[in-house]
Amino acid sequence: MMKKTLIILLLTVVPMYGRAQAVVITESGGWLESAFVKWEPVETADSYHVYYSGEGITDQLIDDQLIRGYGSYFRADIPGLKAGSYTMTVVPLTEGVEGEGSQTGAITVEAHDRSGFAFSNSRVPGAYKADGTPKSGAVILYITENSKNTISLEVTGANANPCVGLQTILEGFKKGDDNRPLIVRLVGQVTDLDYMDKGDIVIENSNNASGFITFEGIGDDAVADGWGIRVKNASTIEIRNIGLMNCDSEEGDNIGLQQNNEYIWVHHCDFFYGHAGSDADQLKGDGALDAKTSGYVTISYNHFWDSGKSNLLGNGIEDPEYLTYHHNWYDHSDSRHPRVRSHSVHVYNNYYDGNSKYGVGSTNASSVFVEGNYFRNCKYPMLISMQGSDVFDEDLQVNDYVNLPTFSKEDGGIIKACNNFMTGQQRFVAYGANGFPDSKIDFDAYVVSGRDELIGDTVLSFQGSNTYNNFDTNEGIMYSYMADSPLEARDKVMAYAGRVYGGDFHWTFNNAVDDPSYDVDASLKAALVAYQTSLVSVQGDSTGNGSVDPGDPSDTATVVDSADMVHNFTLSGTSNTFFSISGNLSDSKGTVSYAGLTLTQCLKIESATLIACTTQEEAVLTLVFNEGFSGVIKINGTDHYITDGILTLTIPAGYYEITKGDVANLYYMSIAYASPDDTTPVPVVEWSDLTLYPNPVSDYLHIATDAAIQGIEVYGITGVLVQQTGANSRIVDMSMLNAGTYLVRVKSDEGIQLRKVFVK
Repeated sequence: MMKKTLIILLLTVVPMYGRAQAVVITESGGWLESAFVKWEPVETADSYHVYYSGEGITDQLIDDQLIRGYGSYFRADIPGLKAGSYTMTVVPLTEGVEGEGSQTGAITVEAHDRSGFAFSNSRVPGAYKADGTPKSGAVILYITENSKNTISLEVTGANANPCVGLQTILEGFKKGDDNRPLIVRLVGQVTDLDYMDKGDIVIENSNNASGFITFEGIGDDAVADGWGIRVKNASTIEIRNIGLMNCDSEEGDNIGLQQNNEYIWVHHCDFFYGHAGSDADQLKGDGALDAKTSGYVTISYNHFWDSGKSNLLGNGIEDPEYLTYHHNWYDHSDSRHPRVRSHSVHVYNNYYDGNSKYGVGSTNASSVFVEGNYFRNCKYPMLISMQGSDVFDEDLQVNDYVNLPTFSKEDGGIIKACNNFMTGQQRFVAYGANGFPDSKIDFDAYVVSGRDELIGDTVLSFQGSNTYNNFDTNEGIMYSYMADSPLEARDKVMAYAGRVYGGDFHWTFNNAVDDPSYDVDASLKAALVAYQTSLVSVQGDSTGNGSVDPGDPSDTATVVDSADMVHNFTLSGTSNTFFSISGNLSDSKGTVSYAGLTLTQCLKIESATLIACTTQEEAVLTLVFNEGFSGVIKINGTDHYITDGILTLTIPAGYYEITKGDVANLYYMSIAYASPDDTTPVPVVEWSDLTLYPNPVSDYLHIATDAAIQGIEVYGITGVLVQQTGANSRIVDMSMLNAGTYLVRVKSDEGIQLRKVFVK
């Protein structure tokens, strides 16, 4: 039989490899749960492969879109790494053939600081695990200037599928019916999309506690140019490593946590000027990062560049919510660092660097714990509305409650301050300070000698008579963390705040001029408006679809597979370009083991179910149902009998419709065009330039050859066809196969070759 011949021939197969000019690596390094490598262009290379090894991973091939060209150099970044030591290997490809690779030295990757209220109650926001690697089943989308409007994905619960365009895909997750972790990766400078929501990209998931979304930038130059990010009715969301500039959305914020959000983590972003708003205080944009009716939020390691209004927190009177602001760089930004209404907020280890108005502001019965911050030339480090420095007239040395409130006429809250460093401030009055006779009434903060000190209910805000709620000493509320000293915090912030290694936009402020100024810096504004990425190309950049994360071969996700005539409902849902599939899926009908696959999702064969396809020549149709199932399926209206869960049928060329006979569950199907008679030996002809890599493989197997490929088939060791591609395809998705040995049959205009491949 044919399958026996294939296995025998397997023993004689010897792979052949081509060579190309070697790679010269110019720079490499590790960052927070990511690593990068740069290299000089190889004149003979058409493209590159980049592999990484470390922490239990060996020669893992990264996604093409992580490899970018910048004219004089190439760069690849790898996000989603756990802390540890790694190496990266860059290999040039010439006409699909791998050449001589070059490897970096050891690269040290550090862990992110996952501190703050966003991680309360054992929650980990976003689509990455606590160790930094993607959560199981994560789907990854790459958004470039080319793909932003055409990227597509099948989303459970969407109004229509496939969802096309980034905002449409995110709207598919709005109902919270799709529990797959979603990673959206921004690559390069991305301008306004064709379809947005009032000029924003909006993230929602109906507060689905089982849904996780990360919106992140790749490398040091990911930029959202002209549009904002708005989060609403959402849970377990992460936004990181993005530069936001020139935002002119209707809402006006670079990032806005608009309403009803929980367990949100925004970190390592660069916030630049937006376009001027309509109000006099919006010349630098409406706001940088505001949060309204949102709780269990962490804002950390962000860089605010001369923002006018950095962090408004709350919009009116709301129930207390818990938020953390730590290790942010308020770099010559004016005010709201944050401005707090109602909520309970921990503000620690931030660097206040030349702030022309004020640092932290407390209103409307809020309780704010301000700890371990470094204030350099911040005019008023802390303010409570309608008292202390907020209303003090420096010239007349009196309080002016009518004309001088610096930031609000609302009722006050209480600020608890501990271990902060201040230099160059205009005024700060601690509760009970000597030399200020009314300081127990008219103060900016209650200063304690240790963080565990309680504030009694006799300490009241001047307006509203509000007290401090001591949330920070309540073990049932407060999280575990380790605060740096103010000096350590300043240095850490300057090293880590903002995008990878500080991002690709550099600016030096003139402290003598910029510290006291809250005007727009005309030169900085012009530089941002004129910003243009130096990115030239993104490898594999197209209108592609979501991909399974390559970091964990056991992860699976519903991914559009347009390559072939083999369909696995567990992997691909109802998406396939050879088969037209309509009907309902289920993951509760049992598990089926077939040809090295573990199948957990099926298409329910019901009255409304229809599968259609057209074959070009005689073929073998295989349908796989529940193990042991016997029943009837209709093919073009004719009954065909299923025995022990499998139907195998030879069909002539033509159009076919598969419909319900008996109620059944279909897990897998394939069409294999007939080969020569099974009793005839397979004609195997060697051609010298065929290369299959990587081997062992965990996700995508690449086929390199000068020959014109007519088709590729993958067989289990028992001879069962488990994967198949059409003509001209040179990539085979192996990610859904269980670990083991497989036979790959490559047919070209030069003949047929067989190769043994190991799936790990």
